Amino acid sequence: MARTAVFFHAHPDDEALLTAGTMAMLAAEGHRVVLVVATAGERGLADLPHGDELAEARTAELYASAAVLGVARVVLLGYGDSGLGDDGGTGDDRPDNAFIDADIEEAAQRLAAVLKEESADLLTIYDPAGGYGHPDHVQVYRVGQRAAGIAGTPILLEATVNRDPLLRGLRLAQRFYRFPPEFDVRSFERAYSPGEVITHRVNVRKFTKVKRASMAAHATQATGGDGDRTLGVMLKIPGPLYRLIFGTEWYVRRDLPPGTRLTHPFDDLPDDAG
Repeated sequence: MARTAVFFHAHPDDEALLTAGTMAMLAAEGHRVVLVVATAGERGLADLPHGDELAEARTAELYASAAVLGVARVVLLGYGDSGLGDDGGTGDDRPDNAFIDADIEEAAQRLAAVLKEESADLLTIYDPAGGYGHPDHVQVYRVGQRAAGIAGTPILLEATVNRDPLLRGLRLAQRFYRFPPEFDVRSFERAYSPGEVITHRVNVRKFTKVKRASMAAHATQATGGDGDRTLGVMLKIPGPLYRLIFGTEWYVRRDLPPGTRLTHPFDDLPDDAG
């Protein structure tokens, strides 16, 4: 039976990094996939200047990524990108309509309207830390959690990364590779979610070529600053290693018992349950 999954993200390219494989898999299975994005990412680091020009470029990239993934509908909520300060907090020069300053109830009502219109069976947000801590990502968690409650959406998944193997891999890679200046391995010690709380490990290896194409669609985010950005580095990873690194996507569903291990977003019970 075809169902509807709504994926809620903060900026264009977030969908490519965290949930693209799952989105492509669900679309290939015949489910309706809807992508909702809070901002146009107009304050992201890029070779283009901040503002309308970057917003237009990133919006075009978002639609290109969505087309690759088989997304049926894209919704832009139109909030301003809050930016990221030098200390990891909100940028001081954020716009008046910055997403981080939005009233949570008002924003949640707008998202809930989409969920109701789509009769959504599932909504994805981020974990409480907002992944790596971007203020807009934390706001996605707050707004999305409230919206799911308003709309009565039955499945709420927090898109995340298994922190444990991530840290091991980054520390190993650091011995052989110099990461971009903005990439601080130590920041991942508190980022994302430990393996013990993850309920869904979704195998998306069949869709890693599509996921890579989704990443590649966000060309403005591959460069800018002092050299290659994190996305640019990811796109240079050889195919077999890319499939290994990005072949699993992780989610946390808080209403399931600790220790639950599921393999599909719409699963309600462990694979070995009766």
